[in-house]
Amino acid sequence: MTTSMYVGNLPFSADSTSLQDLFAPFGEVISARVMSDRDTGRSRGFGFVEMEAAEAKNAMSSLDGAEHQGRKLRVNEAEKRTQRY
Repeated sequence: MTTSMYVGNLPFSADSTSLQDLFAPFGEVISARVMSDRDTGRSRGFGFVEMEAAEAKNAMSSLDGAEHQGRKLRVNEAEKRTQRY
């Protein structure tokens, strides 16, 4: 079973590779995506990481509130996306 995590307050220089590297010490990262602005391509300062549930729980407790490149990260379980019509 996997858990998807929301990672907020990322530095705007962050990309998907650096996000994956940040979570790698806690276990296998299934996916890591930094969300970017459609028009500019610039990071929007948040992303999503998917890991095995136990590893994700450990990563959330370790990284939520931790400082990364001068910014205090916000890491929690991602809410399920509602269907858009």
